[in-house]
Amino acid sequence: MDRRKFLATAGMGAAATTLAAPAIAQDVRNWKLVSAWPKNLPGPGVAAQTLADRITTLSGGRINVTLYAAGEIVPGNGVFDAVSEGTAELYHAVPAYWGSKSKGILLFGSQPFGLRADEQFAWMYHGGGQALYDEMYGRFGIKPFLCGNSGPQWAGWFKNEITSVEDLKGLKFRTTGIASQMAAKLGMAAEAMSGPAMFQALQTGALDAGEFIGPWTDSALGYYQVAPYYYWPGVGEPSSAEECGVNADVFAELPDDLKEVVTQACQGLYNPVWTEYMTKHAQSLQTLVSDHGVQVRKLPDDVIAAMGVAAQEIMQEYLADDDELVVRITESFIAYRDLVGGYMSYADNGQMNARAFSDTKTGLWCAARRCVLHPLRPRGR
Repeated sequence: MDRRKFLATAGMGAAATTLAAPAIAQDVRNWKLVSAWPKNLPGPGVAAQTLADRITTLSGGRINVTLYAAGEIVPGNGVFDAVSEGTAELYHAVPAYWGSKSKGILLFGSQPFGLRADEQFAWMYHGGGQALYDEMYGRFGIKPFLCGNSGPQWAGWFKNEITSVEDLKGLKFRTTGIASQMAAKLGMAAEAMSGPAMFQALQTGALDAGEFIGPWTDSALGYYQVAPYYYWPGVGEPSSAEECGVNADVFAELPDDLKEVVTQACQGLYNPVWTEYMTKHAQSLQTLVSDHGVQVRKLPDDVIAAMGVAAQEIMQEYLADDDELVVRITESFIAYRDLVGGYMSYADNGQMNARAFSDTKTGLWCAARRCVLHPLRPRGR
């Protein structure tokens, strides 16, 4: 309840309080947030609950958001339609799940050899991406916001080692979004399924390999128990944005201050979610290697090169799409990637390369850290 309304009502006596109560109750909006994730799944499940709590708190209780995990109201892959049709007011998921609606949607979540988490956010809010995001989702009656990112994903969990492009052909592989299109071009049988279903499929042999998110979430789902080889880099998803979709009519009827509450709750969650993933991924990777004997492997160079060729072909197909909005989204994405990529070669990439060079040549930081991280440093195969 709003504190000022409470104080004003309390001073008017019991009878006045009784009369005012219905008006106050009517000012509370009870929203259902449907999620694509199991409740409290490390990473996205936790983020979905945090989003629900943030909107409720920042609105002073004027929007009361209750989270429903995948399967409680609708299946995880049904949350987009549930919000579009008004069954729920908002959802938490990833754009990579909605390629059947329009391939243009996929570029807002992750792209092979595409944008990092910070670049993705920057494209949205400084490079014109949000206007295109709104236009695309507006077709389905949804107002979209990015509200988190898992950072660089991994190439995946494999039952057998990968030594060349030939080893990928015919593999039954779990992935989503544009990464699934890239996998298909390399001769893999790409299949979309939930994270828990991926474990079962690996265990039974229905899958040969698969990727989900990264060490933190992946370790919680137990993939290391059924596939010993963990490959990097996850060029299929250099980052994977999480999103909140709000029913457009519901959002439009909000007063301006509550529209801003929802906007800031989503945008303000992006960096905390991303940096939590980064921290927990690093901690979990150490545990996977030291406690569970996971074999960390780098994809062979010829595999990465072949993936790059496939990704370029896909972008050319997007640029030739019959839907002019898909073309405009693709053009905007490519232009921003080229712009920021050119700068990052000097800035962030330069710093990371210099740091790696310094560590290798001097050993100074190794001594300071007692070499804790050295067993996990990339050394190729």
